[in-house]
Amino acid sequence: MKKEYRVKKNKEFQEAFKKGKSFANRQFVVYSLKKPSQEHFRIGLSVSKKIGNAVKRNQIKRYVRQAFHEMENEVHTHLDLIIIARKPVADMGFHEIKKSLTHVLKLSKVLNK
Repeated sequence: MKKEYRVKKNKEFQEAFKKGKSFANRQFVVYSLKKPSQEHFRIGLSVSKKIGNAVKRNQIKRYVRQAFHEMENEVHTHLDLIIIARKPVADMGFHEIKKSLTHVLKLSKVLNK
């Protein structure tokens, strides 16, 4: 995933939390905020220290980015998505994470399907 497709600034995270809509399942919380001026969706990731050490948190972030890379054509453009990982994610592999993420994105109607 290209760096310009990531939400990095705290101000952008806060805007998504305040103005965006949230959807959740047991593993993830997703905030989606429409941004009509954007050509491509952007994602911001938040993985708490409660989930594990730095190695585990970075692994979860890599899995989420890879899942989005594989679903890139299915996700609506013009969105900022903030993904917050919850505790059960620590015990999951890539395919389980992708399945759970797909589920919560379908709930939020972010996928084209």
